[in-house]
Amino acid sequence: MSQKPVTDIDVYYNIALITLDNLPDDIMLISQIFSSIASEGINIDMVSKAPPYRGSVNISFSISSDDLVKAIKTLNKYKESVHNLVIEVDAYNTKISVFGKEMKNIPGVAARLFTVLAAEGIQIKLVTTSEVDISYLIDEKDVDKAIDSIKKEFSLT
Repeated sequence: MSQKPVTDIDVYYNIALITLDNLPDDIMLISQIFSSIASEGINIDMVSKAPPYRGSVNISFSISSDDLVKAIKTLNKYKESVHNLVIEVDAYNTKISVFGKEMKNIPGVAARLFTVLAAEGIQIKLVTTSEVDISYLIDEKDVDKAIDSIKKEFSLT
């Protein structure tokens, strides 16, 4: 009997995506930014940091849309000291997480998920992974289509 790579799907609604462009590649500054967001009682979930390019990085992360105003207020404080900092916001997203203990032993699960979502015309805004789960941030309008196609691909009920 073959093992299923995906055994469960979780869905989280009302997720905002924030991207900080032109951030200096300074880990102390980055840690201060994340600490100041945390001090406002905001939980950061998915994080993606691009490799440095000419001394700058882009960092994207997700938070609850309910915390968006507080997060923007906190981030705007850094515009005075970080020249050319651009804060981009996309508030209407859903996070879909797929889980399976056997995922770490079965190559190609992420490829299958990208293919399934691409076939449905679903744009992936952010993706994070571990050995046993993959989380995708997509438009809220695509959530039903995404869940149905993932369930079909991995024979989930």
